[in-house]
Amino acid sequence: MKKWMVVLAVAMAGTAVFASEGWMTDYAKAKEKAKAESKHILIDFSGSDWCGWCVKLDNEVFSQDAFKQYAKENLVLMLADFPRDKSKVSDEVKAQNDQLMKEFGVRGFPTVFILTAEGKVVAKTGYQDGGAEAYVEHLKKLIAEAK
Repeated sequence: MKKWMVVLAVAMAGTAVFASEGWMTDYAKAKEKAKAESKHILIDFSGSDWCGWCVKLDNEVFSQDAFKQYAKENLVLMLADFPRDKSKVSDEVKAQNDQLMKEFGVRGFPTVFILTAEGKVVAKTGYQDGGAEAYVEHLKKLIAEAK
């Protein structure tokens, strides 16, 4: 069985555990928090209950201690989710996420942006092989290159 088929099967079976701890869903509040704490915002555009690569990114990176520790000290985490099960997000959050998707020109999932506290794009990325430690290094490099 091809690797992508296994990922998709896991996603569709609903066995993946999605990052929720510490993730915000209100963009305005995420910007306020980032300003107050002098942090960047990481916004993850995800299809949490149907996108195999989103599940893979969550399982291999976002749910791992190495990422959580880095994020706790350096980032405000924001999830813009587009689940098939529309009951997972309120109408207000859905409208906000639709607007953010247009504003940032998101065309596929997962798409990850690093933003300033004011909402200016620092970098755009997505899934990267290598696990949480490698992803943290990738994020550090993107942020450093933008300075």
